[in-house]
Amino acid sequence: MLSRGDLTNAEWGMLEPLLPQGNNRCGRWRNHRQVINGILYRLSTGCQWRRLPEKFSPWQTVHKRHLRWSADGTWERLLQHVQAVADAAGEVDWNVNVDSTVMRAHQHAAGAPTTPPPGPPPVSKGAARRSVPRATVPGDGGAGGEELGRSRGGLTTKVHLVADGKCRPLALLVTPGQRADCTQFEPVMDKIRVPRLGMGWPRRTPDSIGADRAYSNGKIRAYLRRRGIRHVIPEKSDSKSARLHRGSRGGRPAGFDKDRYRARNTVERAINKIKQFRAVATRYDKRGYVYLGTVTAAALLTWLRN
Repeated sequence: MLSRGDLTNAEWGMLEPLLPQGNNRCGRWRNHRQVINGILYRLSTGCQWRRLPEKFSPWQTVHKRHLRWSADGTWERLLQHVQAVADAAGEVDWNVNVDSTVMRAHQHAAGAPTTPPPGPPPVSKGAARRSVPRATVPGDGGAGGEELGRSRGGLTTKVHLVADGKCRPLALLVTPGQRADCTQFEPVMDKIRVPRLGMGWPRRTPDSIGADRAYSNGKIRAYLRRRGIRHVIPEKSDSKSARLHRGSRGGRPAGFDKDRYRARNTVERAINKIKQFRAVATRYDKRGYVYLGTVTAAALLTWLRN
């Protein structure tokens, strides 16, 4: 069980150099450590922003800071920095695994406007308008976009993630709940980007990858062969039957390593870790980019404390 406590001195020392310094347009930044502790409190408890204890500063400050950092990519940069430090120390297991999980969305997560409000954006002074995707994808279940999908049980959002061999998320992606896993394999793989602390390009290619049958198709296997990534994905029964029916023209069966496939549980354990945070297990955020920031903050804390 992850702690609900504030940032330790060691954790704060790792994050502090990357946070915005100096003054913002409205005056001096309020203490970042105090605000982050408020965000983590809400992340762990799932409480309303208005219910934050006063020790974390005004709830409006904490809320707007989270919106700003979700829009401009601050949470993602912090996560990549922590990953880079771990990779430089040789603590990242690059035998990764891919999976997804469905998160139930609270009824208050629906209802976000589908067009930008008139006037200047209230959060990031123009950056949010450029970086926030306004979901207009047809077929998203009529939930107004924002990565919300409809099912018999109600509103859902799906989180796709790649986890390293030590049960820590390397890359994250959110989509509507009904979106198929195989369609998001390449986008979530392309989000793997661990910078180097010294010279060199960021690392984007794992040593090997494991996935379940939901990712078993020719397009995904061709993508992995093109990038030279060893993979362990079991073959679907209908694909196997079709291959055998074609005889010698069906080609050889895909290689399968049972011992490597058993390690796929690391991505399931990574999902369990981020679901320890109540604001992740149940989506309360109306905007898709804000919920992605919430999940990224949970992944960041998972790396800091594991």
